[in-house]
Amino acid sequence: MNIPDNLKYTEEHEWIRIEDGNIAYVGITDFAQGELDELVYIEVETVGETLDQGEVFGTVEAVKTTSELYMPVSGKILEFNAHLDEAEGDNPTLVNEDPYGEGWIVKIEMSNTDETEELLDSEAYDKLIN
Repeated sequence: MNIPDNLKYTEEHEWIRIEDGNIAYVGITDFAQGELDELVYIEVETVGETLDQGEVFGTVEAVKTTSELYMPVSGKILEFNAHLDEAEGDNPTLVNEDPYGEGWIVKIEMSNTDETEELLDSEAYDKLIN
């Protein structure tokens, strides 16, 4: 199971990678994509909205189920990964193939970077799923 050390994790299986100051990328973990199996659709209708930590920002649909996506920290949704967007690239399986790289789901501007301290590090996330 791939659990990169440079990310923070939620108990709901989202990851966050802080890039530049308060800009970050959010996706679902390798564990989550494995449990969901092949993703067929990802919906994010919250671009441009500011959401609180724990609020739903979208959904992922797999062959057998649909799961909600939760904000790991409070912030504004700046961008939905165009490669996953049905109107653009429409390739949700990128999340299955590369969940921590090309399979990121949204780019956000964090409004409270201190909230990252409440998230799990790779070791704590590993304990959660194993």
